[in-house]
Amino acid sequence: MFKSIWTYVVIAVPFAGLALLAFWPSQSPVGHDMTTPDTGAIVQGDPIASVAVPASFSENAQIGKNVFEAACADCHGKNAAGQNGIAPPLVHKIYEPSHHGDQAFWSAAQNGVRSHHWTFGNMPPVEGLTRSDVGYIVAYVRELQRENGIN
Repeated sequence: MFKSIWTYVVIAVPFAGLALLAFWPSQSPVGHDMTTPDTGAIVQGDPIASVAVPASFSENAQIGKNVFEAACADCHGKNAAGQNGIAPPLVHKIYEPSHHGDQAFWSAAQNGVRSHHWTFGNMPPVEGLTRSDVGYIVAYVRELQRENGIN
C-alpha cells in the first residue's frame, strides 16, 4: 500500500503541474490589469502613450525633467511617452508606484532591467547617473503620471 501511494504521487504531481500551467494567466494582474498595449499599428520610433503635461512642475521635477531629457529621453521619448520598438512609456499604469516603486527606477538605472513587461529587449545600465539624479527623474515621472491619472 505505501509503495502504491508514492507511485500515484510520482505520476500525479507532474500532470497536476502541467494542468496548472495550462490554466495559469499569462499576465499576473497584481490587483489590476497589467496588459501592455498592442503597439503594432504605431510607427517605429513614434510615441506609445499620449501624455498630458502639467502646467508646471515642482522644483525637483523640473530638475528631473532636465536630467531625464539628457539621460533617458533618447530611449523613453519626450515626456516619458516611450518610443515604439525602442523603449516603453514610463507614463503607463505598469509603472504606477504600487507596482514599480521609486527604488525600481534606481535599480534600473544602476543595474539595467531584463525585459519583462514589454518586448523591446533589455535595458542596459545608465552610466553617470547619481542617486540624486534618479530621485529627480522619479519626481518628474511621478508628476507626469499623476497628471495622467496614474497614482
